[in-house]
Amino acid sequence: MVVELPNTGDTRGSSFSVPVELVGSSFPVADIHLATIAPGAVRGNHYHVLRHEILLVLASDRWSLHWDEGPGETPQSRRFEGSGAVLVYVPTGMSHAIRNDGSAALTMVGLTDGPYDPDQPDVYPRAVVSLVP
Repeated sequence: MVVELPNTGDTRGSSFSVPVELVGSSFPVADIHLATIAPGAVRGNHYHVLRHEILLVLASDRWSLHWDEGPGETPQSRRFEGSGAVLVYVPTGMSHAIRNDGSAALTMVGLTDGPYDPDQPDVYPRAVVSLVP
C-alpha cells in the first residue's frame, strides 16, 4: 500500500499525518528508526520475515520506490517527483528499496511492529533495484 499524504502545513512549514487506521492496535509500533538517503543512494533491497514495516518518506526532489511480491516475482517500481510525504506499508516477505533519484537528501522514518535486535535483525537481502536510475 502506498499513500501520498496530504500536506496540512501552513506558513511555518509542512505537516503530514499518518492515517489513524494504520497505527494503534492494528499496528503496534515496537521500533522507530530515522534515516536520510543521499542523492544516488539506495536503502533497502531486503525483506523481513517477522516484522511488518511502515515507511514514511519526506522528499523535496525525485525518488523511486521498488518492491516485489515475493521470491521469483518481477520487481515493480513507482516514481515520485517534487516535495511531499508518502507512506509505504511493507508486509512480511516483500522486498523493498528506496532510491534517491534527485539532487537533495531525503528523509525516511521506519516504524516496525517488532523490536529491532542487532543479533537477529530480521533483514534478508533480495535486490529489487540497482544504484543506476
